[in-house]
Amino acid sequence: MLRSAQSDARTSGDDGPRVAELQACVGRLQRELAAYPAEFADRAIAEEELATLDAMARRGSPEVRRLRLSLLLIAGSIGSVSALAPALARLHSALDRFGSGRS
Repeated sequence: MLRSAQSDARTSGDDGPRVAELQACVGRLQRELAAYPAEFADRAIAEEELATLDAMARRGSPEVRRLRLSLLLIAGSIGSVSALAPALARLHSALDRFGSGRS
């Protein structure tokens, strides 16, 4: 219970600008992924995790550890698609603004 309370304290507060940036970066990567013409094996994983990030951002004050897990899954899914690298880098930068998520 204490660990959960610490996690909430770490992500609560005035996250407005960070959450807005996260939403913008998620939306951009979603659009770029949707427009990317080639299919690849893990596309569905990337789409699912982007939807998860979008939902967390819409709720506000997302959990940092879950953000990191989603980023790892997205990067692993689309990391080799060079056309998506700039949008992925912006998403990574937006997530970095939430801190490390470590106690």
